[in-house]
Amino acid sequence: MPLLAAEGPSRRSVLTMIGAGLLVSTLPAGRALALTTGEARALIDRLVADINRIISSGMPEQAMYKEFERVFSQYADVPTIAASCLGPAARQTSAAQMRAYTQAFQGYIARKYGKRFRDFIGGQIEVTGSRQVNSFFEVTSVARLRGQQPFDVRWQVSDRSGANKFFNLIIEGVNMLATERTEIQAMLDQNGGDVARLTAALQRAG
Repeated sequence: MPLLAAEGPSRRSVLTMIGAGLLVSTLPAGRALALTTGEARALIDRLVADINRIISSGMPEQAMYKEFERVFSQYADVPTIAASCLGPAARQTSAAQMRAYTQAFQGYIARKYGKRFRDFIGGQIEVTGSRQVNSFFEVTSVARLRGQQPFDVRWQVSDRSGANKFFNLIIEGVNMLATERTEIQAMLDQNGGDVARLTAALQRAG
């Protein structure tokens, strides 16, 4: 399936959006795992196909951002990812504030990474397998981008949220949680540790 091509950090940034970008290091407590290896692989197959459709659609930039946000919401465990990036402050924030922050976070990620797609040209990601790892499934894939050596992309998938969702993305051995968590924590510090102010900043950013 055609995707995108670039070099260095930009390549990783774009793939983060494909996965939605963002990752968590632990799974929330929940019901027993019912997901299968085939279902985990099928989820990632659909995700890559959806992103490819958006890229090749020719739709206006703002419309593409809306579509990226829809894909992130559909395939990623957004509440868990957003809370993980917020860190300890998530436990001290009201339910209403968390809902507002999570929605702002979702839009911020869609805009941030969506803007980078226009700089890329066609490539291919091939899903190669799926296996259970403890309480989640890992879907392996190989990214083949024009002018670049193939590299490994691993998607971690669970149904602990009540639906099949990805919650982590590993690119060339790099867990992308650290980057997004660091950036959100820095923005929180810049806003005096106030989650409401962080939410407003996310709505303006990207």
